[in-house]
Amino acid sequence: MRELKNGTKIIGVDHGYGNIKTANTIMPTGITAYQTAPTFDGNILIYDGVYYRIGEGHKAFIADKSMDEDFYLLTLAAAAQELRCLYCTEADVHIAGGLPLTWVKTQREDFRRYIMKNKNVKFTFNDVAYKLHLVGCSIYPQGYPAVVDRLPQLTGVNLLADIGNGTMNIMFINNKRPIESKCYTEKLGVNQCVIAAKNAVMDKFCTKIDESIIEQVIRTGKADISEKYLNCITVTIKSYCGELFQTLDKYEYDPELMRLYIAGGGGCIIQNFGEYDISRVTIIDDICAAAKGYETIAYEQLKKEG
Repeated sequence: MRELKNGTKIIGVDHGYGNIKTANTIMPTGITAYQTAPTFDGNILIYDGVYYRIGEGHKAFIADKSMDEDFYLLTLAAAAQELRCLYCTEADVHIAGGLPLTWVKTQREDFRRYIMKNKNVKFTFNDVAYKLHLVGCSIYPQGYPAVVDRLPQLTGVNLLADIGNGTMNIMFINNKRPIESKCYTEKLGVNQCVIAAKNAVMDKFCTKIDESIIEQVIRTGKADISEKYLNCITVTIKSYCGELFQTLDKYEYDPELMRLYIAGGGGCIIQNFGEYDISRVTIIDDICAAAKGYETIAYEQLKKEG
C-alpha cells in the first residue's frame, strides 16, 4: 500500500481469475453468496445484507469483468485485507488495477466507473466493519506493472509474458519502453491447462479429479497421488507449456535476440515443466508483483498531478 501526503491510501488490486492479489495479500477469486450467515467462519464479506464467502467456488472467465458484481465485491474484500495490515478500518482509498493489454483501451472507463459506482461504501469483512471513501481509480495495462521496478535492466529487446489464470498478455519492451503496437492478449491462461489435465484424466481413467490436485502439480511438480495419475497430468502440463512457447514464437520470440520475462501465476509452469535457457529467461515468482506495480505507477502519477 502506498500513501499520499493527504492521507489517501493507494491500494493495488490484481483482479485475476484464479486469485485476487494486493501488495501483501492473496485470495482465491471464487465467491459464493448466502442469504443467511454461513456455518463456518473465514473470509466472509457482508455487503448490502448478503453474506459472501470469498475463495469458495470458481470464477468463470468473462471477457468483461464488469458484467456482474463479483469483481466489485472481491475488490472490497481485497481492500479490507490490505487495510487490515495497517489496523485501519476507515480510509480515503484510490484503487489501482489492470485489464488485459488489448482490452484496456475499450474497457478502462467502464471498469473504472464499475469500481467507483459507490463513493462511500460500508461493509463487514471477517467480523470487522469497514468504511471506504473511494476517491479515485486508475486502470493500467496488465503485465507491464509487474516489471516496472526493474525497468533499468530492460535494455535492448525484451519480451514480457504475463500468464494469468484466464489470459496470457504479451508485450515487447525495447530499451525500457513498452511498444504499444506490439501488445497482444491470448486466451491461454492457466485454467486452460487445468481443464486439459482434467479431461486427460477422465479420458484415460474415466475418473473425475479435483482441480486442487492439478493446481498442486502445477505449483510444485508433484502431488500425493499414484504415479499413473501424476504422469498423465504431467504430460498434459508439458504439452500446455509447449503451446505457450509456440504462441510466443508466433509473435516472433527469439531467445537468441531478446530476453524473456515471465510474470503471473503461470510462471511456475515454465519453471517446473518448461525447457528454456535460464540465463536468458527471468521468472518473476512474486505473485503480488503486479499489484505492487499498480501502486507504484499510480503513486508516481498522482504525486506528479499534485
